[in-house]
Amino acid sequence: MKEVLFSGAKPTGRLTLGNYIGAVGNWTAMQDKYNSIFCIADLHSLTVKIEPKELTDNSYAIMSTYLACGLTPEKSTLYYQSQLSAHTELCWLLNCVASMGETSRMTAYKEKAHNKNSVSVALFDYPILMAADILLFGTKYVPIGEDQRQHLELARDLAIRFNNKYGETFVVPEGIYPKVGAKICNLQNPTKKMSKSDEDTSGSILIEDDLDLIRQKIKRAVTDSDNQIKASEEKTGVTNLLTIYSALSKITIKEAEKHFEGKNYGALKNEVADIVVATLKPVQEKFNYYMNHKEEIREIAQQGVEKVRAIANAKVIEVKKKMGLIF
Repeated sequence: MKEVLFSGAKPTGRLTLGNYIGAVGNWTAMQDKYNSIFCIADLHSLTVKIEPKELTDNSYAIMSTYLACGLTPEKSTLYYQSQLSAHTELCWLLNCVASMGETSRMTAYKEKAHNKNSVSVALFDYPILMAADILLFGTKYVPIGEDQRQHLELARDLAIRFNNKYGETFVVPEGIYPKVGAKICNLQNPTKKMSKSDEDTSGSILIEDDLDLIRQKIKRAVTDSDNQIKASEEKTGVTNLLTIYSALSKITIKEAEKHFEGKNYGALKNEVADIVVATLKPVQEKFNYYMNHKEEIREIAQQGVEKVRAIANAKVIEVKKKMGLIF
């Protein structure tokens, strides 16, 4: 039997090149190896302010991106998190074994709550919901970015704590971290991760961006003054462009440096733009198809949630019984 792999993306914005390189693009290669489950984490989107129509549009767009990047309902289970109430039910049960201290230490919460007069309880609690998402299906592997490592560690701690108190119940999950491109940075501020939630999109390449706009964004990318194409902590902009090129070319950073030896930043940006456009053009064609056939998206999501509903509900029943709840 194949081990379970689970991941998801929040529809708080449209997916970026960083999401493609660090996440969705890698997931397609994992479909054959694992029992793969990928959700649209729409409940997590409600932890921040978002208009209902924007959430709906983004939810369709991210599922379209999943499908356009090569995830298929034949090989993976694709669904919307909010369609499966077991996520929130298990979240409450895990709340009862989690502590305020460990949740308040989450870096993502502290960053989003910083200098805010009021934040939702859900923003504080969403690492527990994320743990429930993962533990619900007996997940062994979670393909994840470095920025989510702390949340996965919390899921592991909760699984171990529950197992020690109530008996073996949860698989303790492990992370799969991409070797190249785990963190693609903002083109205008390469010390910051490229994010789908950025209000200023000039430094982010959205998967659905016009191809000419993508070229313009890359040509305007921040570099430095010495024109030497080498990756280093001091050359964050150049390192970011080399990371993008190496990830899409499937070569190492050292090999990318050798490829660009003797060339200038103009050549680097042109070649990065060429390979990004070549990668995203067929993805965009499929994306546009699904965005124009939303009934297919709804059907795929419905089929997906029905595939996992019995598994999820059985896990919740098991947890309830072990905690002493009468069922």
